[in-house]
Amino acid sequence: MISVNNISFSWQNNQPLFQDLSLVMDIGKIHGIAGLNGAGKTSLLSILAGYLKPDKGHISIHGNKPSGKQITFLETENFFYAHITGREYLRLFKNKHFSNDAWNELFGLPLDELIEHYSTGMKKKLAILACIRQDKPIMILDEPFNGLDLESSRMLRSLLLKMRGSKTILITSHILETLTNLCDHIHYIEKGQLVFSMAKQDFGEIENKIFHTLEGKHQTLLNRLIP
Repeated sequence: MISVNNISFSWQNNQPLFQDLSLVMDIGKIHGIAGLNGAGKTSLLSILAGYLKPDKGHISIHGNKPSGKQITFLETENFFYAHITGREYLRLFKNKHFSNDAWNELFGLPLDELIEHYSTGMKKKLAILACIRQDKPIMILDEPFNGLDLESSRMLRSLLLKMRGSKTILITSHILETLTNLCDHIHYIEKGQLVFSMAKQDFGEIENKIFHTLEGKHQTLLNRLIP
């Protein structure tokens, strides 16, 4: 079990983001982290991955402090060294049992070309392939579908579903349907707090919970702008 225990976090300007946020996630499931822009989705993933340190509270996995050996983190914007090929990049992540060429039958990347010649979608697929090569039990994926075409998006969805059980996957997406079609649980955060956690059998209620108030507000503004 992954536990977020009373996390508080503020930026350097003392602007609070999280205040006593707590969250529990089962191992071996796909968990979606949802929220509006600025809700703190990426920051929460960064805290879980150990990239940011909370002001208060802690993260635990089965009651123990997490380590870098347990977690791989796919950031929204991926960094690549200049003047290296895709194959050279993958070699940075040691795994003698992993076959780049066998896995690349699925990803279809020109591994012997320089990464700077890759398209946005190709760079995203390379970063995802690097996460898989690390073979860690927890995968944290921040907007992994950004930049992918329709075929690659479907491939990634099938891949994550296949990995469920052997991996625990935490994922964000700005498209709610992506999460409802993929996740076992969705956790919605707003203004530094967990608003709700919902299991798959209750996903039909999510849109009403999230959008009812928002659409009422937008409709009021639209009526004012377009009488």
